[in-house]
Amino acid sequence: MKTIFISVLCVLFSGILLNCHVVNSNTSQNTDLHSPVHREWMLITFGAYSKSDLIAKNAKINLTEKQEKGKIKGTAFMGCNSMFFTSEFKNDGGVKISEIGSTLKACQDMKLETDFSKAFRNMTNYSVKGHVLTLSDDDGNQMEFIAADWD
Repeated sequence: MKTIFISVLCVLFSGILLNCHVVNSNTSQNTDLHSPVHREWMLITFGAYSKSDLIAKNAKINLTEKQEKGKIKGTAFMGCNSMFFTSEFKNDGGVKISEIGSTLKACQDMKLETDFSKAFRNMTNYSVKGHVLTLSDDDGNQMEFIAADWD
């Protein structure tokens, strides 16, 4: 009876140790989720659109997904369709936006969404200063975002 009890206890203890090891190995594979771009960002400056127009459309990008192999799968919303993309923010201030797609709803006013999609794919540089993310292209066009969690 004593040997059965010890055997069961050993099996349970081994299971606990294995579970602890699995948890530790998974957390060690996580990338830095505290980088300055890992946030939801509200669009506040873009082309001829006013800040109040952008706020009314709830224009934003979301970069909160886990970074994998240097890339972040992001989403965007400009008032109608949900957009998705892959982004790669480099240490030298370069950014690559690729694999852009969206849902296909037809809305009355899709101008912001169309303009944003065309400009967004051409962004090549980024900077984060305080709570502001600025994306720019090689022609000097910019879009500015403010962190959604900043009051």
